[in-house]
Amino acid sequence: MSGENQSDFHYDADPENPGWRIWGPRGGGVFNAHYNPIRVQVEAPGRARVRCFAGEHLTSATGYLHGGATAGFIDIALFAGARGCGLEREDLAVTLDLTIQYLAPGLSGQNLDAVVDLVRETKRIAFVRGVVEQESGPIASFMATIRKGAARA
Repeated sequence: MSGENQSDFHYDADPENPGWRIWGPRGGGVFNAHYNPIRVQVEAPGRARVRCFAGEHLTSATGYLHGGATAGFIDIALFAGARGCGLEREDLAVTLDLTIQYLAPGLSGQNLDAVVDLVRETKRIAFVRGVVEQESGPIASFMATIRKGAARA
């Protein structure tokens, strides 16, 4: 469903977790399904926490989270987190660049949280940074530039 005032992504209250919202593509999204459900909690103006459960399907042969799975979660968290920070039309936005620093191995069987900060926003660009955390502490940090979407004609 797209239109000038309707996003292709849902952002609905999570009935099982007060204070959290569930975010994701209305059509399901094949790639996003690896991380569903994606939950978002606004922590402060310009800051949101994005959460998924790191299942075993996201691990590599080492038994730790695959670096690509962590990167995929970060790319999803950019948009879910930006939505939590007030950016609308995330369905039409794209990642221009993304830099990731891996700090520690991620573990399956735990929540995977990205704390996302909207650093600056212009008419067409959003600058985002954040850290991915698990129970043991930070496992990655990131910085990204998002080109914001415009309403479809």
